[in-house]
Amino acid sequence: MTQANNKISARFIACRAVQLVADKGLNSDRALEDAGINKLTDTRDVSFAKSICFGTLRWYQQLEVILSLLLDKPLQRKHRDIYFLLLTALFQLSKTDIAKHGIVSETVNIVYTIRKKWASGLVNAVLRNYLRQTDSLKNKIDKDPVAKSSHPEWLLQIIQSSWPEQWREITDENNKQAPMSLRINVQRSSRKEYLGLLKTSGIRALSSDISPSGITLEAPCRIERLPGFDDGLVSVQDIAPQLAAGLLDLQDGQQVLDACAAPGGKTAHIAEASSGKVKLTALELDPQRLLLINQNMMRLGHKIDVKQGDACKPETWWSGQKYDRILLDAPCSGSGVIRRHPDIKLLRRASDIEQLAQQQRRLLNALWPLLKQGGKLLYATCSILPQENENIIDSFLLQEDHAKEQRIDVNYGHSRQSGIQILPGEHQMDGFFYACLQKN
Repeated sequence: MTQANNKISARFIACRAVQLVADKGLNSDRALEDAGINKLTDTRDVSFAKSICFGTLRWYQQLEVILSLLLDKPLQRKHRDIYFLLLTALFQLSKTDIAKHGIVSETVNIVYTIRKKWASGLVNAVLRNYLRQTDSLKNKIDKDPVAKSSHPEWLLQIIQSSWPEQWREITDENNKQAPMSLRINVQRSSRKEYLGLLKTSGIRALSSDISPSGITLEAPCRIERLPGFDDGLVSVQDIAPQLAAGLLDLQDGQQVLDACAAPGGKTAHIAEASSGKVKLTALELDPQRLLLINQNMMRLGHKIDVKQGDACKPETWWSGQKYDRILLDAPCSGSGVIRRHPDIKLLRRASDIEQLAQQQRRLLNALWPLLKQGGKLLYATCSILPQENENIIDSFLLQEDHAKEQRIDVNYGHSRQSGIQILPGEHQMDGFFYACLQKN
């Protein structure tokens, strides 16, 4: 389908991508790809399409309520493309500084381009009514917790019950754009040296006060702009997952397993923090994600043992030699990284949480026998939900006589019954959970 111009193409691609997330269950990256973002030749249009897509997903629940208040009757299922076109236009009108008349006129132009001339009057009327009724609509939104927080009701209820004093800050942070943080490869550079390289490149950044190798950029930039990225000087990684290597308490000569390792960020950090003096194995089940680990290790210059295998079935890949340290970064809901992946709000369901908890229990039970006497297992998730975090550790400690929690004594996060919980936005970090278990 030929579009009138690139700006309209970017808007249409964003609209189509949001529909693929909502109706087909694709993640946002795959949805943008399937919607044709690779056909855009101007990087500004690519950024524009992504900003509309991610912004609409971020405010999806709120935008749906607004649209329901503006429509006299629901659109038929066969006109879902018009529905999502309106959602993306409402995002632009309500959350961006783009000229309002331009948003309305270009959205109407898309209606003609996709050969749905009949909808032009509807689209024009809905968007102009929004502009006339902005204040009254805002008052209605403020009285609806789901719409105001722009979170699905089931998730909002869990966050409210789990964090009764912090839930507003959590949902507010989830609706912000995440900062871009870096991890310096200390085998090839120092943080001070790399800050100098960034300054020379005109990129403003600050050192993390939590991670000794962490830097947070004042504004996100394209990876191509990062000095020395292709040469392995630096990796893009949030500050919270950078804490894993330090919490493992690595010692020279140790056997270390990074289970569920893809895409390899924590694996690489373990190699860097230990100066390559541990015997490190990265395990991953998915062959495609295994390639990501190998690519990252090659770029950063790390030589480690990469295995394909199911962490729940050690008998299929384990040599029998026990590990001094195990990092279990367990698959989870991703509720701590919603600001980075707003599609989570649409893709996750309440029923997923118990299924994930069962998988987390299986992983812990399968990997624990692989740990040496006196060894440590670091359990990590990018979740803020107790069902996936402290509850998992509490129940494991009750069933496993030889497991003892080693309390994590740090100046960040919230101490829980077991482990520590970092909430989104604290010290500019993503939401993350850590618990350290030692085998007596």
